[in-house]
Amino acid sequence: MTTFPRVPADLFRFTTTEHAELHTAVLRAFGVANERLQTALTLDDLHQLLRDIGWSEQVTDDELTASLTALRQWGLIDATQQRYGLTKPGEAAQAGIQHALNTLTSSGALQTAVLDAIADRLRELSEPADDRRTFTALMELEGHLDTLQANTTRFNADLQRLLRDEQADLATFQDVKRTTITYLRDFIADLDARKQGIRDKIASIDAGKLHERARNGADLYQDENWLAQREAQWRSLKTWFHDTPARADELQDVARKAIVQLLRVLDRISERKKPTNTAADFKALAQWFARTQTEDEAHELFNAAFGLWPARHAHLAHADGELIPSGEPWHNTPPVPVSPQLRKTGRQEHIGSTGKVRNVDEVRRNRRAQAEKERAELEHAWRQIQTDGAIRISTLTSLDHDTFHRLIDLVGRALGSDPDSTGTRTAGTSDGRMQINLRNARGWATITTQKGRLSGPDYVIDVQSR
Repeated sequence: MTTFPRVPADLFRFTTTEHAELHTAVLRAFGVANERLQTALTLDDLHQLLRDIGWSEQVTDDELTASLTALRQWGLIDATQQRYGLTKPGEAAQAGIQHALNTLTSSGALQTAVLDAIADRLRELSEPADDRRTFTALMELEGHLDTLQANTTRFNADLQRLLRDEQADLATFQDVKRTTITYLRDFIADLDARKQGIRDKIASIDAGKLHERARNGADLYQDENWLAQREAQWRSLKTWFHDTPARADELQDVARKAIVQLLRVLDRISERKKPTNTAADFKALAQWFARTQTEDEAHELFNAAFGLWPARHAHLAHADGELIPSGEPWHNTPPVPVSPQLRKTGRQEHIGSTGKVRNVDEVRRNRRAQAEKERAELEHAWRQIQTDGAIRISTLTSLDHDTFHRLIDLVGRALGSDPDSTGTRTAGTSDGRMQINLRNARGWATITTQKGRLSGPDYVIDVQSR
């Protein structure tokens, strides 16, 4: 059976007492002191720190001493010769309170920048580097993974709370809808490509060797707990991107379902916000019917509400009217054909000659030939653009105009993206076929095509097929 470590019983008892606010402020003061590398504080130091963190009430020495005594009894601080410092449980309590406050005041988000940062760190870890830089890159990778997990969890929780709250303001829901649609466009549109890139990099890395190098870089030769923590973080990374099914795969379904739910709730809120709605109209109509005195009044109200006037086919007669006596009840007479067009247009249907059936075989052949031609031109353009490695734009001297236009479009996409830590900008085509890596310009380039010349920075590019 799996056992979990127990939290000390007195760790957060200070939050339930009469002086909980003062106790919390004192712990926060100790936390600020630790950030300033002050490990032992006097009463005067604590008074000054309380003012620094914004504690507005005047605290006497007796009140502060009483708070310190209580915190000491709970094992959160210790005292030596009128100097006070946080214990290990005290540091945990301070960190727990700070994390709780951050969670209560923050909201979640789904950011493509976090995925790009994870991919960048994995790319760096897959390349040879010294042990210290490996340790730093691994810590940055784990930080980005923690951010992704926390933001995703908060985003989903905030969204579910909003879906349950149908009394929310209509403007709030409109903002959420716009935000979610932006998320779908920016986050999910290229999620498959980003996820595949991260998965490939994870598969190319030997986690055991990586963690050994990182431990050597951190000078932690005997710390087995540290290695166990790194292995757990690596398993979490694989759960998100490498395992089948990966947790990143579930984001698409969750987001699309959330969009549908948001739109349904938005419709209900919009319906309630209207001065009148269908449900209210029918209730008012029912009340009017209840107030009618006669059946004729009810029929008149019904006709006014629904527009069901006398039938337009009353003038139609049987083909041989002499066979039917004029006094014969209508339910004993044979039916009269009524054209469907009569109800819609008020006119009888006129049957004309049948139109010719168009032969679309030639149209299909032409469209198929055009599609094959365009596909061949596209394949030719990608073959011309694709490079065997990093090259300068100025070396591309044999491009036709259409191919050059596609290259410039790729360069523009890359310039519109954020650079990674090495200054490289990455972008891809909308169909995910090609990817360009662009680095800073080295000089000036002039490209000549059949339709003119273009001068600009001589960027270093690497165009690859995905």
